Amino acid sequence: MTTTADLWHHYGRTRAERDRTVPDAFHWIWSQDGGPGCEVLGNLTGRVVGDLGAGAARHAAHLAVHHEPAEVVAIDASPAQCGMATDLFAHLAPRLRIALSDAVPHLQAAKSGYDVLYSVFGAVDFTDPRELLPAAAAALKPGGRLVFSTLAHYLNGTPAQPDLVAADIPAKTPEGETASLRRWVLQEQVWVKALDEAGFTNITVDMLPAKSDEPRAADTLLVIADWQR
Repeated sequence: MTTTADLWHHYGRTRAERDRTVPDAFHWIWSQDGGPGCEVLGNLTGRVVGDLGAGAARHAAHLAVHHEPAEVVAIDASPAQCGMATDLFAHLAPRLRIALSDAVPHLQAAKSGYDVLYSVFGAVDFTDPRELLPAAAAALKPGGRLVFSTLAHYLNGTPAQPDLVAADIPAKTPEGETASLRRWVLQEQVWVKALDEAGFTNITVDMLPAKSDEPRAADTLLVIADWQR
């Protein structure tokens, strides 16, 4: 039993209280109001799909309802987020499964179990890529695909890191006390090198510009990589 504070306790709680619907669209960009949709994941019919850092599982619910996968597994290490996901979307089982776990051990236990893995500013942002990317590769079937969106720069405008290092960002404990999380905000070539070292191929990175210049607006990197053994 862990005693680590759940630093995602407050995230998305206000929305969950007012919006219980399955989203009718899937967005990769930071503002969640445009850009490409889930077509970049490929044909999901009959496929097993994993959402890494699924939060309240809204993206996973959209895929489960609208794209006929065999199963979508919404993976998150936060008990609060998994609780919200269960409250909102448990009725979508068995096509949607909610899994309370850190991403790396879940992937290590799911050897060749997934056709597609994705992360929308999720576990890829908050897990050391030297651990997560090899675990994702091992969890994918031959011909599988990893897709993730991540910040192209910090929310305060500071450029992304030119090396594989994390920065501390502010967070709050369930009691509202100040804490911090490690987040990887990396330049395009750093992601490409890390993916290549993990064995991925056909790596593409697209920069999706912010739709406004409001405070905390951010450009998005959309990264697609294939896995072949």
